[in-house]
Amino acid sequence: MSEMPSNTNPNHSATVTLTDVARLAGVAPMTVSRYFNAPETVKESTRLKVQKAVSQTGYVHNRLAGALRSSKTRLVAVVLPMVTNPLFSDTFQAISATLSRSGYQVLLGVSGHHREQEQELLEFILSRRPDGIILTGTLHTPACRDRLRLAGIPVVETWDLSSEPIDMLVGFSHEKAGREVARTLLGQGYRRFGLLAVDDPRGLRRAESFTNTLAEHGVTEVSRHISAGAPSLAVGREGLSQLLQEQSLSQGEPLAVVCTSDTIAHGVLTEAIARGIAVPSQLSVMGFGDMNFAAHTYPSLSTVKVDGAQIGDLAARMMLARLQGELVEEPVKDVGFTVVQRESTAQSQPQK
Repeated sequence: MSEMPSNTNPNHSATVTLTDVARLAGVAPMTVSRYFNAPETVKESTRLKVQKAVSQTGYVHNRLAGALRSSKTRLVAVVLPMVTNPLFSDTFQAISATLSRSGYQVLLGVSGHHREQEQELLEFILSRRPDGIILTGTLHTPACRDRLRLAGIPVVETWDLSSEPIDMLVGFSHEKAGREVARTLLGQGYRRFGLLAVDDPRGLRRAESFTNTLAEHGVTEVSRHISAGAPSLAVGREGLSQLLQEQSLSQGEPLAVVCTSDTIAHGVLTEAIARGIAVPSQLSVMGFGDMNFAAHTYPSLSTVKVDGAQIGDLAARMMLARLQGELVEEPVKDVGFTVVQRESTAQSQPQK
């Protein structure tokens, strides 16, 4: 292997060229170029040589110059409603890991559940010329949908299902999830219900489907509280306090509280313990998401399991297929969900 060029200062990477890196690594300049632009096509032993040479020289690859020549930025933008929700974090981590293995970088944008804010964010993202965009949800402004269709790049929507996706879609039906929760609890004999949610459009759709299904089975009285902002333990604790002002508790007919987030449900459990309320004999709790703490709360939390990491990996694979010019045979994928029964809803028995 050649020595580092004598006229190169590692602290001034602008003076180092791609050819300098190639000479130090003992490979052709084209190999170094492929290392940056398509690392999956370079042997691992060669990648290690180039990586070492880059580290020694302090070389900084000019991706913009390559993008201008090829009209490709090797950048994929991902838009999430929030980064504090572990479910969305799992999705983003899976997307990032899958794309990075093929030499793509990820640009993260946070929309905050607001369609107008998402539209503004996407205008900024599109000005950066990404090769593709991965979105959360299917509820966008008409202008946003038109803009994305005209952008001429692959788009994957996630965490939802729709009969009219912009391009590709991977997710599940929130309406079916709400309906299945109602049927599960009704099947256990529950007839008194409370509902706690935040103003997340997907959570509200689950909530509406839940209450509509209850109504179909003759249960029309449901205490509901919708809070602004992100789900939190405080929302759960305060929400339960409000519910208890409207509905009394008894040993014979427990109140089932359905939450649109495990975080809210955790707050309900916390408030119940603080008040000395027996769960599930007096109060039962159902969450959503099966977050990493759900199986370890006291009592353990019943919930709806959705595999956020699977959604992210599938979305990234669909994106990569399109970016590589391949046909995506199933542009819409339903990953489904599972109602997980744990101790927090274990009390009631099916009606005879």
